[in-house]
Amino acid sequence: MTLPSFRLDQQTALVTGAASGIGRAIAAGLARSGANVACFDLPGPGLDEACKEIEAAGGRALPISGDVTDAASLTAAVEQTRSTLGPLTLAVNSAGIANASPAEEMTREQWQRVLDINVTGLFLSCQAEGRAMLDHGRGAIVNIASMSGTIVNRGLLQAHYNASKAAVIHLTRSLAMEWCRRGVRVNSISPGYTATPMNTRPEVADQVRQFEADTPLGRMATVDEMVGPAVFLLSEAAAFCTGVDLLVDGGFTCW
Repeated sequence: MTLPSFRLDQQTALVTGAASGIGRAIAAGLARSGANVACFDLPGPGLDEACKEIEAAGGRALPISGDVTDAASLTAAVEQTRSTLGPLTLAVNSAGIANASPAEEMTREQWQRVLDINVTGLFLSCQAEGRAMLDHGRGAIVNIASMSGTIVNRGLLQAHYNASKAAVIHLTRSLAMEWCRRGVRVNSISPGYTATPMNTRPEVADQVRQFEADTPLGRMATVDEMVGPAVFLLSEAAAFCTGVDLLVDGGFTCW
């Protein structure tokens, strides 16, 4: 028996939210696994820095500035990726935001902004990527959801965020079922508490200690610990996986 390959050699990937946090770590990880990677995010120094990490890992990189709520810029990004790096076969959608507010005080604008980016932006990303992959009958997409789409975090007032991530999980399953007979797999990863820049600010240190105490493994994840699950779900090793939501939460949802 030949072991399945976890490599992504000679494939082209597009990663949204690639300038920081989980998206940036995954973008570099895909390059280490052999892929060439287009990095899509809002303009800023993080985008160029992410591309430098990809090139240091031996991959070709393409920075693309844009907003995931703009369908036209996503369509253009997919075309730019194809013309520069080759046909799009892999995608990771990591762009998202989080903030907090008691539900009874939350403004419509705050609610809508989170849903616009986390759900509509992710749908538009999948739509643009999926069209390109369906055209040549091959592709794999990984969406970054959250364990907050499965559980409600104690002490965090984020009804809008929780609802958005639950939507990401079910949207992933829906797209997986629409596209499964046409060569495109769609899965999601639901991270637990992860040491992103948002969660390592000094002002949330007390909250972080509680996050770690509540996690069976006794710590937060590093962003690099999301790379392996993403590479697996994109690779041929996961050829029979579609519609899966992979919880990477240090055991949190077991309690």
